[in-house]
Amino acid sequence: MGSILPTIRGRLDRAGMLLSCLCAVHCVLGLVIVAGLGVGGTFLLDPAIHRWGLLVATIIAGVAIGVGAIQHRRPLPFVIAMTGLSFMGGGLAVEHGVEEAVLTVIGVTLVALGHLLNVRIGHAHRASGLHEA
Repeated sequence: MGSILPTIRGRLDRAGMLLSCLCAVHCVLGLVIVAGLGVGGTFLLDPAIHRWGLLVATIIAGVAIGVGAIQHRRPLPFVIAMTGLSFMGGGLAVEHGVEEAVLTVIGVTLVALGHLLNVRIGHAHRASGLHEA
């Protein structure tokens, strides 16, 4: 069981990084398409997409980065990711538009960085032999 948990956590971290990148692309392209072409606003800027995205990001980050912090006892990935989730939540509190996109992109960038640090620290932790059996 001890050897499978880092594998699951690593996969969740990678999924979190991928979803963060997709979210950033969605935010930027959504603004460009809606502002530039005037189409797709109903779907691309739907608040439900952002609420669901925040929910999924919170679950994945909470499990992957939370378990990682417990295993390797390094708070930095957790603090960075939770700060990012706060920015994402802030994006839900403002009107649709540039402010929302800026807050969300900052948030998903910090969440992705938290996942990346979690993966790197986890690898270093396992390589050092300090992990518990």
